[in-house]
Amino acid sequence: MDGQHLIYFTDPMCSWCWGFSPVIEAVRARFGERLPIRLILGGLRPGTTEPMTAAAKADVKSHWTHVAEASGQGFDDAFFEREGFVYDTDPAARATVLVRREDPDLALDFLRATHEAFYAHNLDVTSPGVLADLSAPFGLGMWAFLAGMEAEDVKQETWRDYAISQRAGVTGFPTLIAGREGEAYHLIARGYQGEAAVTAAIADWLAHQAAA
Repeated sequence: MDGQHLIYFTDPMCSWCWGFSPVIEAVRARFGERLPIRLILGGLRPGTTEPMTAAAKADVKSHWTHVAEASGQGFDDAFFEREGFVYDTDPAARATVLVRREDPDLALDFLRATHEAFYAHNLDVTSPGVLADLSAPFGLGMWAFLAGMEAEDVKQETWRDYAISQRAGVTGFPTLIAGREGEAYHLIARGYQGEAAVTAAIADWLAHQAAA
């Protein structure tokens, strides 16, 4: 991506990223024309195969409570009544990559829709069928979408995102950085922060860039 931009490291099944969703929308609204956002899927729990245990559910529920308190975002606790749920984040990440191939900006909208579907409406976003339904408003036909979910190049592109995140030293989501290709990037936010703090950090970075 040429020119100044933001890179957003996130995951479709990251509760703190759901909490951060209104913040990233505020960033898009205020800075989007000047600072396009490059979306990188970080890989929260890709390839998980074991169903959630009672202890895992309790841990996740604790995180959700903290996110709700910090962000005001809604959660459907009926999720915790699911039996045998496998918290594999790879299908939703692949789906986001598919939408990103169509339009990088739409991928941010799809990410928000996936977050909302999972956290606020208790939809199973590990299911290709559910993800295909969520992709419909973004112009992907169901059969093409389902085929794309199984395409080897899409799987490889998704795992390349995970590798980029690891090489960048990202240890948690959401993470937002600013910069341009070939230059050092500047950390805007590591972990959840509110709209005022994030937009102020971006404005300060832009002012510094203008003065340099």
